[in-house]
Amino acid sequence: MASQQYNDRLGHILSSSKTSDPAELTAELCSFTDSILSESLGIVATRPLLGSLIQSLDALPPDVKTTVGQHILQCLQSSTATYDEQEYRLRESLASTYEKEEENATAARVLSAMSLERVPDPSKVQIWIRIVRNYLEADDTVSAETFLNRIKNLPSATSTFSSNPDLKLHYQLSQARILDSRRKFLDASAEYYNVSLSPTVAEDDRLQALSASITAAVLAPAGPQRSRALAKLYKDDRSSGTEEFSILEKMFLDRLLSPGEVDAFAAKLQPHQLAQTADGSTVLAKAVVEHNLLAASKLYETISTDALGLLLGLKDTPGKETAAEKAEDYAARMFEQGRLKGVIDQIQGVIAFEGEGIGVAWERGREVKVWDNGVREIVEMVEQCAAGVVDAFPELTAESMVY
Repeated sequence: MASQQYNDRLGHILSSSKTSDPAELTAELCSFTDSILSESLGIVATRPLLGSLIQSLDALPPDVKTTVGQHILQCLQSSTATYDEQEYRLRESLASTYEKEEENATAARVLSAMSLERVPDPSKVQIWIRIVRNYLEADDTVSAETFLNRIKNLPSATSTFSSNPDLKLHYQLSQARILDSRRKFLDASAEYYNVSLSPTVAEDDRLQALSASITAAVLAPAGPQRSRALAKLYKDDRSSGTEEFSILEKMFLDRLLSPGEVDAFAAKLQPHQLAQTADGSTVLAKAVVEHNLLAASKLYETISTDALGLLLGLKDTPGKETAAEKAEDYAARMFEQGRLKGVIDQIQGVIAFEGEGIGVAWERGREVKVWDNGVREIVEMVEQCAAGVVDAFPELTAESMVY
């Protein structure tokens, strides 16, 4: 009898919801919650009533729904009885509302408080992926990675992904975004590229993932690993249709990048990709300097640190380092990490590159040889013309002949 009275009361509250003041409606529903969760009603009668209340929240304004929903959650936490199924449904519904309102961090916190002990593994993975995506939208990559690691450590994750390709795709994309935010750009580029190859993804989204892969590869530290990543992306026929293809091509071909090209590329980057590193430079600036240093090694066998600093666009820092010293530091770090081969003569202020460099001296010698060959060909052509005139008109040249 009491259960029916509560149902009638809930129906009356909801029937007047369109004309009621939101604050009054919220207060009435919170009071109704307190009543049905009291010890006197009993858990058997309370569960269906609570289920009806939670279901009715979907038709209410977002502010009312979230306020009442949070009140219900507080009451459930202090209750001695268990309402796992009702709480599960309520948290999912509240998370959907917060997502629509773009309150992603709150949505993630609501979902992360779920009790998943009796939930099947595939459902756990779905919820954790949803939490990860919400934390990523809120730029909280630390919390996102925590839940991503839970998925990695789940023994049944592989079988879950094999039976649900869409879920695997969301996992890969989330992992790529986390790696990107942690500045592990080579790993992020590989994950983005895998997403771009997925046949279940729309063509526009695949191209967007490809662009993200190129961007991450460009920002990666210069060296053999990045060169392989750039080669794979450059050889992909789809890359030519992306906005990043110009800088991809120059980096793949080891050409020097101009400040204008770098600025145009920087305008499309995310805030974390423009963040400053420990030495005060940005991730992009560091990547460009290292790339141009690698490109310089293809052009020169030896170069002074002063000239290299000028070539790399480095500036003196008053009271700290000169541009030449900065250039030397970049070269030394790349030599030490095995990303470039060469030696530094600190006394003479000269860097000698090893490997496939063309060498400025060899380049100048080649230019001289080309010039000499050009002059020789012109002289030979003039001689051939003169000989032809003599043969065709001997009388014209007889008077000018010197014996």
